[in-house]
Amino acid sequence: MDSPTTPEKTPLLPVEDNSIQKSKSSCFCSSLKSTLTSNNLSILLGPILSTIVCLCVKFDGNVTSRNMLAVLAWIFAWWLTEALPMPITSMSPLFLFPFFGIASADDVAHLYMNDVIALVLGSFILALAVEHYNIHKRLALNITLLFCGDPLNPPLLLLGICATTAFVSMWMHNVATAVLMVPVATGILHRFPTGPNQPVVVGKFCRAVILGVIYSATIGGMSTLTGTGVNLILIGMWKSYFPEAKPITFSTWFLFGFPSALLMFFTMWGILCFLYCSRSSGQALSSYFDKDYLKKELEMLGPMAFAEKMVLALFSMLIFLWMTRSITDDIPGWGVLFKGRAGDGTASVMVATLLFIVPSRKQKGEKLMDWNKCKQLPWNIILLLGAGLAIADGVRSSGLADILSKTLDFLEAVPYLAMAPAVCLISSTITELITSNNATATLIVPLLIQMAKTIHVHPLLLMVPGGIGAQFAFLLPTSTPSNTVGFATGHVEIRDMIMVGLALKIAGIAVLSVLMPTLGAFVFGTNARVG
Repeated sequence: MDSPTTPEKTPLLPVEDNSIQKSKSSCFCSSLKSTLTSNNLSILLGPILSTIVCLCVKFDGNVTSRNMLAVLAWIFAWWLTEALPMPITSMSPLFLFPFFGIASADDVAHLYMNDVIALVLGSFILALAVEHYNIHKRLALNITLLFCGDPLNPPLLLLGICATTAFVSMWMHNVATAVLMVPVATGILHRFPTGPNQPVVVGKFCRAVILGVIYSATIGGMSTLTGTGVNLILIGMWKSYFPEAKPITFSTWFLFGFPSALLMFFTMWGILCFLYCSRSSGQALSSYFDKDYLKKELEMLGPMAFAEKMVLALFSMLIFLWMTRSITDDIPGWGVLFKGRAGDGTASVMVATLLFIVPSRKQKGEKLMDWNKCKQLPWNIILLLGAGLAIADGVRSSGLADILSKTLDFLEAVPYLAMAPAVCLISSTITELITSNNATATLIVPLLIQMAKTIHVHPLLLMVPGGIGAQFAFLLPTSTPSNTVGFATGHVEIRDMIMVGLALKIAGIAVLSVLMPTLGAFVFGTNARVG
C-alpha cells in the first residue's frame, strides 16, 4: 500500500533565486565599473587635490592665498588630465573664485573680456578674412615651393616655415603672429591625410610644423623691444629705477636679443628635426608634394583680387598700429594722442570692424566680411585665455604671488654663475604654471633689482635673465596665447609640448647663462657701476 504523499510546504519567507542574485551582483559590478572610469576619476582628482591643499597647507593665517593654491590644483588637474573639455575647464574660475572667496563674480567675468581678449578677438576675425580669401593658401604655396627642395627636404621646409614666423614675430605681437602663421602652416599640412589612417611619418611632421610655428612666434619676439611686452616692461623698469644710467635703446637691445634668439631658434629647429622630422622622411612625404602640381594650384588662384589686396592692406595697417602705439618713452606712439586709453585691442577691433565696412567688389553691397563668416570664431581659445587672465589676477590679488616671490630670497647666497640660470629657471616656471609673461616680469624684476643691490652685481645681470626667462613659456597650452592657438589645431598634444618645450627651456637657460656675462657685458656695459 502506497504511503500518502505529503503536500509541499510553502516557505514563510520568499526564497531568492540564485540566478536573480547573480544577476543583481553582476549588475552592481557593471554599474560600479561604469562609474569608476578613468574620466570620472580624473574629474574627482580636482576637488580631491583642492581639499588636500585646504587641509594641509598653511600660509601664516592667509586663507585667501591657500584657497587660491587649492583652486590652482583643481584647475590644473582638470587641464592636465583633460577630464572635461578644455573650454569647460576654462570657465571654472567663474564659479570657483566666488566659492573660495578669491574674487566676486563680476570681477572674474570682467577678466574674460578685456583688452587682451579684444586683441585676440579682432585678430581672429582678421585671420578668418585671410582664410576666406585664400591668402594663407597663396602664402603657403609660395613658402612650400621656395623651401621644399627637389627632392623634398622636410627639415628645409620646416626651417622656412619657422624662419618666416620668427621674422614676423620680431615686428608684431606674438599672438597675432601665431594667428597669422598657424593657418599658413595648416594650409601646408592640409594636403596630408588625416584621421586614424594617417602615416606615422606624416603625423610627426605635422607636430613639428605646429610646434615650430608657436615656438618661433615666442622666440622671434625676444629679438626686438617691440616684439613682446616683457621687453618693454624690463626697459621701463630700468629707466624708472636708474634714471641716471645709460638708456637701453632699440638698437642696444637688438644687439643682444637677436643673437640670443638666433641661437635658440636653431636649437629649436634641431630639436624638432631630431624628434619628428629626419631627412630620411622626405621619401615618405614626397608623394604629397608634387612641385608641378603646386605650381598649377598657385596659378589657379590667379592674380590677387581687390578683396585680397584690401585684407592685406588692413592687416598691414594693423601691424603698423600695433608697432607704433607705444614705441619708447622718448618716442611716444599714436597712443599718446588718446592719453593712454587706447590699447592693442582697440586697434585690433577697429580694423576688424573695417572688414564689415569696406566693400569686396565681388557682388553689389557685399563687404569684405559678414557675421556668417565669423561663426567659426574659436571661442574655446578665447575662454582659455580668459581663464589664464583670471588665474593671473587671482594669484596677485590673493597674495599668493607675494608668498611665491619670497622663495627667491635664497639666491642672495648663490654665486652669479649659478644665479643666472636659477633666476631664469624660476622665472620661466612661474610663467608656465601661475601667471602671464607680463605679470611675471612685473613681479620678479623689482625683486631682482633689490637682490642685485644686496649682492653688489650689475642689476641687468639679473634683470635680463629674469625678464627673458619669463618668455620661456613652452610647456603648456595655457602658458601663452600663441601656444593656445597652435594647440587648438589638434595636431599636437600636451605631451608633445612638454617633451619639446622642456628641452627648449633648458637650451634657452643655457644660452642666457653664457651670453649674459659675455655678450651682455659688452652690449649693456655691465662692468660699470650703477647707483
